[in-house]
Amino acid sequence: MRKSVVCRLSSVALLLAIAAGCSSYRWTSSVPEELRTVAVPVFENRTSSTELGPIVTQYTLREFQREGTFSIRRSGDSALEIQGSIVKASRDAAAYDRNYSSRASEYRYTVTAEVSLINKDTGKVLMNNRRYVAETTFLTRGDLLTSQRDAAARIAQDFARQIVDDVTAFDYDRQGK
Repeated sequence: MRKSVVCRLSSVALLLAIAAGCSSYRWTSSVPEELRTVAVPVFENRTSSTELGPIVTQYTLREFQREGTFSIRRSGDSALEIQGSIVKASRDAAAYDRNYSSRASEYRYTVTAEVSLINKDTGKVLMNNRRYVAETTFLTRGDLLTSQRDAAARIAQDFARQIVDDVTAFDYDRQGK
């Protein structure tokens, strides 16, 4: 009998300790309900790499949809808007073909974007031109441009994760209202 009382008290103490440790954890999003709609116009592309703007926009929309906190809306119907620009893209040789010393077989592709987050209701800029950098490598099996275009999807996916993570984790209570 005494053993069961000690066991019950130990279980209660353990549950209280777990509950106290989790008291600061939120089971819901910290984004205020009235700010849970977002618009993502096509990213401006200021580089010579074609199609980067639409690709990054597409992956960013997919990531917002996957994450689930925000509903995607048109610019006029949203509480928040993501405004992005691709500002730099570079491709540098990372490895060379053994048979042809001057022919690159692998490239490092680095892209920089600047992203702003705007509260459409107040007009307040919550994040102003935050810089994001994404990079990947790719092999040139066929032609260079096709390989680079395939790598652009990986770059866009990396940007999308970074952007959505920052927008979701933003402290709206302190700065956003």
